[in-house]
Amino acid sequence: MPTPDRETLDKHFPRYREFDPAVPTWCVTPDETGYIHRFFETSPISPSGRYLAVTKLPCEDRLPNPGEIAEISVVDLLTGERETVAKTTGWDTQMGAHLQWGESDAQLFFNDMNTDTWTPYGVKLDPTTGDQTRLEGTIYDVTADGSKAASPNLLGTRVTQDGYGVVVPDDALSRYEEADDDDGVYVTDTETGECELVASVADIVEALDLDGSAFGPGTYYVFHVMWNPAGDQLMLNFRYWPDEGGYWRWVPHLVTLDADGSNVRLCLPVEAWNRGGHHICWRPDGERITMNLRLEEDGPMRLVSVDPDGGGYEVLSDTIVGGGHPAPHADGHTFVTDAYQHEDVAEGDGTIPLRLVDVAAQTERTALRIRTDPPFTGPHDELRVDPHPVWDPEHRFVTVNACPNGGRQVFVADLGEFVDSGAG
Repeated sequence: MPTPDRETLDKHFPRYREFDPAVPTWCVTPDETGYIHRFFETSPISPSGRYLAVTKLPCEDRLPNPGEIAEISVVDLLTGERETVAKTTGWDTQMGAHLQWGESDAQLFFNDMNTDTWTPYGVKLDPTTGDQTRLEGTIYDVTADGSKAASPNLLGTRVTQDGYGVVVPDDALSRYEEADDDDGVYVTDTETGECELVASVADIVEALDLDGSAFGPGTYYVFHVMWNPAGDQLMLNFRYWPDEGGYWRWVPHLVTLDADGSNVRLCLPVEAWNRGGHHICWRPDGERITMNLRLEEDGPMRLVSVDPDGGGYEVLSDTIVGGGHPAPHADGHTFVTDAYQHEDVAEGDGTIPLRLVDVAAQTERTALRIRTDPPFTGPHDELRVDPHPVWDPEHRFVTVNACPNGGRQVFVADLGEFVDSGAG
């Protein structure tokens, strides 16, 4: 199947030219706003490279109401056409409906919800035919071959942070007083649709002998869940949630386990993460994990790498400032990352740099600069715009969210020349 090149993209999509980008960049949702792709570790560009999947939020200037409908759309990068292929009530403001591709362009996954019972569920869609299959479990992360979906309880995810689960009434959220043995990490077989609780919250707490009481009364919740490239391991952002404190009061642990829920390991303890850190991601080889982490209180953020069991800890650069969402290239030493508005590398005017970092050469360069500060971010930043830069399957194009004119749009940048030349 033919894939888009610069000439094709120029034919169908307007170039982004503000601040003189160092790489060709196109807005692929040019005529409307409200569009976002998902996250920095699952490509919205399909396995063939032809299609790009996005969620269209129904509102940008206020918090969403439970039951509001978002749209699932697919952009044809070869023809410029955009089609709404489904609608959903199972979405939230940061990750949309967790829309992501499976093994082919005929396999697209997202969440929907029964609003009578406020029960979310996953959907497998063939956008080429419109055929949909309802799954027992929900979608958070899908294996590369599309055979399995892993997810936390999306009604519990939203307890510790708005934006990442599904929008429901407050009384429909899953809240616990102690480590729950009927909730945790779920794995769904996308062929049969059957869902299994592979590791409960109580199982993980017991396996790691965790005790969050030093942070006050509270309990644990599963937040991010991510497959490694081989689909045989999962890593979790496992949060202790104290009963008292401000909104941003979670206490994070980085946990890994095998796909069947066994071999639970503490990869990064709370003492290290609490100095400051964010955005865990598997390396392309699936053997190590990277994240942003402060090595000392009030020190700069650095990009670090660690084995799933917590061994082999390595600082990838003592000079390059970490931050944003560092997405690793297949070459193993290049990362593309963005920035939060409050981070040192942000421009201070509502714009951020998209940086290409080479930890082998110990260099970095700015690929483009773009606005990500929307007019309304919400009381808890749940409507902020995170670029979530992510490589396409061929590791040439990078997709980002941004709002240069105030509304959410999705952009594609061609970084192939920089990566091919080995430039950082």
